[in-house]
Amino acid sequence: MTELEIYLQTFFGVTKDELTKISSFFNLIRLSKGEYFLKTGRSSDRLGFVQSGILREFVIIDDKEITKWISTKGYFVVDLSSFLFSQNARWNIQVLTDCELYVINIGDYRTIKEVLPRWTELEKQFIAKCFIVLEDRIITHLAMTAEERYQQLFNFNKELFNTVPLQYLASMLGMTPETLSRLRRKSIANK
Repeated sequence: MTELEIYLQTFFGVTKDELTKISSFFNLIRLSKGEYFLKTGRSSDRLGFVQSGILREFVIIDDKEITKWISTKGYFVVDLSSFLFSQNARWNIQVLTDCELYVINIGDYRTIKEVLPRWTELEKQFIAKCFIVLEDRIITHLAMTAEERYQQLFNFNKELFNTVPLQYLASMLGMTPETLSRLRRKSIANK
């Protein structure tokens, strides 16, 4: 079973038949480190699911790169407003390590509901999950200290700290690279 199928079964409770139908719309692609899945200003006509590898979602504002999210195995990658509403993408999505992604294009995404009557319900669940993740990120940034945010990410995925440039992690956590380095040193010293 692929990571995509595991995700769909776990989070959406789809039947085996539904799983087969949905999976048939996705194609496996491989991207190399440094390639882009999406660039700002272009229309996003595909949604990806990370089978393996790491991607970074970021925007450039006033010549400063701001990392929104680091996507790893088991996460979707997409500029949702661009994908669903045919707007220009706000986010760049760049490959940080060689990746395998299951990808569906917008045409096939819209066709699923013809094959799977329950798709509208599943799509609502997917979008609701996206908003929940966003709400959790907002609360984390408003209620937690920099040290607590660092510790939470470290506990969630220690490997990121060995594979992703620290300036990207610092940006995602809403802190300077110097603050992140200080927190890492402090954490290591306390062990």
